[in-house]
Amino acid sequence: MKIVVLDGFTLNPGDLSWSALEALGELTVYDRTPKEEIVSRIGNADAVLTNKTPLSAQTLAACPSVKYIGVLATGYNVVDTLAAKERGIPVCNIPTYGTAAVGQFAIAMLLEICHHVAHHSDAVHAGRWSSNADWCFWDYPLIELEGKTMGIIGFGRIGQRTGEIAKALGMRVLAFDAYQNDAGKAIGSYVDLDTLLKESDVISLHCPLFPETKGIVNAGSIAKMKDGVILLNNSRGPLIVEQDLADALGSGKVFAAGLDVVSEEPIRSDNPLLTAKNCIITPHISWAPKESRQRLMDLAVSNLAAWVAGKAVNVVNP
Repeated sequence: MKIVVLDGFTLNPGDLSWSALEALGELTVYDRTPKEEIVSRIGNADAVLTNKTPLSAQTLAACPSVKYIGVLATGYNVVDTLAAKERGIPVCNIPTYGTAAVGQFAIAMLLEICHHVAHHSDAVHAGRWSSNADWCFWDYPLIELEGKTMGIIGFGRIGQRTGEIAKALGMRVLAFDAYQNDAGKAIGSYVDLDTLLKESDVISLHCPLFPETKGIVNAGSIAKMKDGVILLNNSRGPLIVEQDLADALGSGKVFAAGLDVVSEEPIRSDNPLLTAKNCIITPHISWAPKESRQRLMDLAVSNLAAWVAGKAVNVVNP
């Protein structure tokens, strides 16, 4: 079996091993693949693994040898899943690898907003503490989270992990999700969306991108939020209407935002959030600790091995 990885660098920049995948067949790994070389690099491969390299209906038609597609991520919108299904090609994703890392990162953004640790450390190293007239100083309002309310939109695995950490910090947790379960009820209270928007001091987005969730944060929903709310998003960029958020940050309606995702990635230089006040933006790295990437690698291998054994798992186009 011939296996091709079209864009392996993000998953494995050199600190992981491809050996388990090599054990399943003849493996070729490309760090990155430009669009014009996708078809030629797939060649006569049986199994194709991709992270963000698109696999369109036209590409699949030009590569008739492909029998399996593995997505090295949870999101699979880079693959024309319907075209793959019509050709009898299962598309398998990695649904659960980053729960701990992504929940941790959401809280890391929140804590940075509350304390500006990096800024104050830089100030100390620049000599401002040594020359300060008082025994301490701070350049931003410092925020204590205990007793405040965290509202989580999307209360699946990652949302619940974020809620667990928020609860440990002494926060009250509210959740909005179409599917309620006992695990979620043990962490917080399920409420309707308007209640969550009205009562939350911090709102964290952890829902998938569906037509009904696209732009769920917009001028209308922001107007229902508390004045001075903090917004976090390390789920999907298009959940937010970015100009509306930039305007709300400018007016102070939203005190601060912590974002690990944006509508188009890499971020465009004209994205309005780049010049918005009190907006932390990181380059989609919530998922990327080595431990998390190793789980992703292990699951990608087990997905392919299951398909080889005739028992495909994590199929998104059954």
